[in-house]
Amino acid sequence: MPITIPAIDNRKFAQILEDGLARIPVHNPEWTNFNKSDPGVTLVEVFAFLTESLIYRANQIPERNRKKFLQLLGLGLQPSSSARGLVSFSFSAGTPITVTLNEDIEVRAGQVPFRTEAGLDVLPIEAQAFYKRSVATDAAAKAYYDQLYAAYRQGTPPATLDLYQTTLFSPRGTTAVNLDKETTDKSLWIALLLRPNDKPAAARIDPVREALLGKTLSLGIVPAIDDAGKRLPPGGSAGASSGGLATLDFQLPSLPSNGKLPENTGDRNASYRTIASVEVPANPIVAQIELPGTAAELSLWTNLDPLEAGTRDFPPSLDGMEQNDRLITWLRILPSAPALTSLLWVGINTVFVRQRARAQNELLPAGNGEPDQVATLSRKPVLPDSVTLRVTPPNQPAAIWTEVDDLTTAGPEVPVPDLRQPPGMRPPANPIVQVYTVDAEAGEIRFGDGLRGARPPRGAELRADYDYGVGLSGNVGAGQITAGPALPAAIKVMNALPTWGGADAESVAEGEKQIPRYLQHRDRLVSAADFETLALRTPGVAVGRVEVLAAYHPGLAPNQAGNAPGAVTVMAIPRSDTAPPEAGGPDTFLDAIACWLDPRRLVTTEVFVRRPDFQPIWVSLGVDFVAGVSVATVRDAVTAAIERFLAPLSDAGAPAAADLATFGASPQPPVADRGWPLSKPVVALEIAAVANRVPGVAFVREVILADADGQEADQIAMTGLELPVLAGLSVAAGSAVPVSQLRGTAPSRQQTVVPVPITPEDC
Repeated sequence: MPITIPAIDNRKFAQILEDGLARIPVHNPEWTNFNKSDPGVTLVEVFAFLTESLIYRANQIPERNRKKFLQLLGLGLQPSSSARGLVSFSFSAGTPITVTLNEDIEVRAGQVPFRTEAGLDVLPIEAQAFYKRSVATDAAAKAYYDQLYAAYRQGTPPATLDLYQTTLFSPRGTTAVNLDKETTDKSLWIALLLRPNDKPAAARIDPVREALLGKTLSLGIVPAIDDAGKRLPPGGSAGASSGGLATLDFQLPSLPSNGKLPENTGDRNASYRTIASVEVPANPIVAQIELPGTAAELSLWTNLDPLEAGTRDFPPSLDGMEQNDRLITWLRILPSAPALTSLLWVGINTVFVRQRARAQNELLPAGNGEPDQVATLSRKPVLPDSVTLRVTPPNQPAAIWTEVDDLTTAGPEVPVPDLRQPPGMRPPANPIVQVYTVDAEAGEIRFGDGLRGARPPRGAELRADYDYGVGLSGNVGAGQITAGPALPAAIKVMNALPTWGGADAESVAEGEKQIPRYLQHRDRLVSAADFETLALRTPGVAVGRVEVLAAYHPGLAPNQAGNAPGAVTVMAIPRSDTAPPEAGGPDTFLDAIACWLDPRRLVTTEVFVRRPDFQPIWVSLGVDFVAGVSVATVRDAVTAAIERFLAPLSDAGAPAAADLATFGASPQPPVADRGWPLSKPVVALEIAAVANRVPGVAFVREVILADADGQEADQIAMTGLELPVLAGLSVAAGSAVPVSQLRGTAPSRQQTVVPVPITPEDC
């Protein structure tokens, strides 16, 4: 049974007053007037009020002692986290020269400050990305292009033309492109162009090429992550579970010595050379690409026929003459193997930024020479590992002290002999003496007591440099970072994508709910309950459901929990996301959980953080309705009941942190209330039972259940991390709608052999 803290006294004002008046005849029998107007009664009322206040305070003593005891244990609140993002710089006017920016430059989104994490070369060019999107045409248009490009059909056997349209890659990161499935040549093409303000002429292109020679192109790449998940290998760190040796190769045209293609039609094809490579990214990256040192290596073919442009391996054909006149060269991004991720956004002159502001040379209270001195910083929350503390004793030079995690590891100010050792045994030297700890959430700096860490000398001047953040407010939208106080006037900055990762600090109420669990697992991942509890507590994300599969490896198929010793799979679903995840940018949800679990797991444990593997199913019901009811209303109720029955997340989701105590030792609702259970098959009879329980339904005639391919079955198995998702649901009066009618048909895709551009009908 739960431990209930007894109250010292539970009497209220009225009861204390009544008890006091009842004692008057015993101690003072001559006092007979007990009316409220009597001065003596007024005094009794005053003391009854004071006594009630004292009882209330006394009842708080156990609670206060408990909190003080836990404070001595050193259980702090989770600090806030700072947002991160990508910004691109542009040099839109002035002389076309390369400007080098140092790291740690401040840029702003309104009043929210960010700082760059690296330096970069800001190249005086513009870039636009394109890809060859395959299009379908009618027979007449196909025959026309077959005749037009007959020269490319001379091979044996005859080549098949794959018609494509040059398509602008999303400049705002709104549409992802899979290079393996959505392009004819599995490539993304980046056109390096003159700036619009530069006069488009050959005389202007040559000076710009000279400004690019030997410089570094900082290319930001943001993949569109699906539900592939994160993998924490034993002894390693968080990474993409997709893994592999595939790379993105960055290529420039490899030109003949004279820049001209051979005269023979069969030999006129483009070739490229790789100047840099990176692993296929699972998270946003900035690729550092060293540009060549000669102008000829940044040039294009000089005798390319207009009809030849865009065919075979040549870059895509640009329809606008204005873009062709400004074209310097093409940068090709080609995966070395089928792409494991789609790309959401690319941009040049890009660098990572972190939301943080800097406080420099802040004067703290002077040292008092006493043990366990505490100094509070004026700004908080403080970013971890950002504090630099200088201690200047009177008439002595300043010294920089070191931040540590625990003062108990520090040595004494003065070497102390160990009385357990024989005389003459010198104590071991501990160089960790001038140290301090930082409570990032509270902004407190704590010093030692002399025996474990030095005390700041009396009268010593204490000054600190540190960074602080704004937490959740750092998650700003696209296009909000537009100012840079330290930037040159001609250089502009902008974030094409929203920033991510900012979260507020944990509240006191939320922190107190975690105290019993912390004492159980000591913030370490040992049992399945530890994984579940800590995953639900991941800062910065709202986790709706967590399932832990011990000894389960999601990459081994077929596989069951218990067959992979040393592996743990954590399946997580966001609290507000009840639909299958779509490719739409970095999976910050899984990133946050993986980074949170990584330092807390056992070094020999391999952890996989995954979203569910959603399996589409088709459901069609034939229902007889009760006479006189609204068919439309009951049909909607049946649809809602089935959607709720098959949902991966219950309506309530996981409880808020303040409500966790409702479920006792469990940090989330019981399994039956979380959503569709893992490994539970979808059975047609169960769906019929759910529909039959809806008021207004007289009888369920028929339930047709089919898998993603349209194969009908009485039940569909769910294994591993699979959860059902409704690809289509029909509730009809009378007979059920056939699944083939519900599914429709999917168009087939044309085989790719030789890509050739088409001219769009609308300009």
